[in-house]
Amino acid sequence: MLIRNAPDVRSSEITSERLYLHRREFIQAALGAAAGLLGASRTIEASSAQAPLPPRLDGVRKGPFGTSEKQTPYEDITTYNNFYEFGTDKSDPSRNAGSLRTTPWSVKVDGEVNKPADYHLEDLIKPFALEERVYRLRCVEGWSMVVPWVGFPLGDLLKRFEPTSKAKFVEFTTLFDLRQMPGQRSGVLKWPYVEGLRLDEAMHPLAILTVGLYGRVLPNQDGAPLRLVVPWKYGFKSIKSIVRIHLVEKQPMTAWNLESPHEYGFYSNVNPEVDHPRWSQATERRLGEFFKRKTLKFNGYGDQVASLYSGMDLRKNF
Repeated sequence: MLIRNAPDVRSSEITSERLYLHRREFIQAALGAAAGLLGASRTIEASSAQAPLPPRLDGVRKGPFGTSEKQTPYEDITTYNNFYEFGTDKSDPSRNAGSLRTTPWSVKVDGEVNKPADYHLEDLIKPFALEERVYRLRCVEGWSMVVPWVGFPLGDLLKRFEPTSKAKFVEFTTLFDLRQMPGQRSGVLKWPYVEGLRLDEAMHPLAILTVGLYGRVLPNQDGAPLRLVVPWKYGFKSIKSIVRIHLVEKQPMTAWNLESPHEYGFYSNVNPEVDHPRWSQATERRLGEFFKRKTLKFNGYGDQVASLYSGMDLRKNF
């Protein structure tokens, strides 16, 4: 499949990793509507000033797709997170995720596959060349970022397990461990965290499993050691710290859909035409920017993925 850049992408906006890793330029403008993000940025700078960088990943190549939009600073990506397993505030994961042990790590693959198995993470990813994919990520609360993820296509992995004819959906599960993930002691969600994709969505070339960002090992707070990234969907679909990949015949019940089904549908495609019950989805604020921008349908990846939903009512199947 030929994957083209979205039509809104501008050229010549790539900034070097070195500049971003040392960037400490946060918004100094008036507070107003951006007060929450401005306060978060100051917290980000203070909490990350002494944080050591994860090791570099070897042999990373440029992937077949990447937006040339300005990349979000490493500090913002790693200190402004939704990862409720470590707390509900955006700065909680970067403070609390040090308790997560990512080595050794195993992933169970089971369900409607001909080759089920328990895999050590190293053996799971060994057959694949690591690629950098610069993707937009849009959060349902209205903030967004542009991240240089490092990973490999989810579909290539699933083919190895030989899905049966009954496999229609893929269910993913996050680690459940109260000692390592203190946020799981709260009742904010039904644990463990579960997400799912239709099988054809999971097989799409844009869907990747991620092990790093900015050419370095994925930090704990960003979903180490293995995270899903589906760039045309809201960020909560990108399940973190995956321990199980389960292929099933029926649509799985997912964490946020169970918690609030009228607010979080199974598909969760970025759609600025469908408001969240408590706020508009028409605009977003990129981390590090003051002014809002229009939200793009399918997060700007419509040329690549709209055909997956041909004939569907995207207001009903939100």
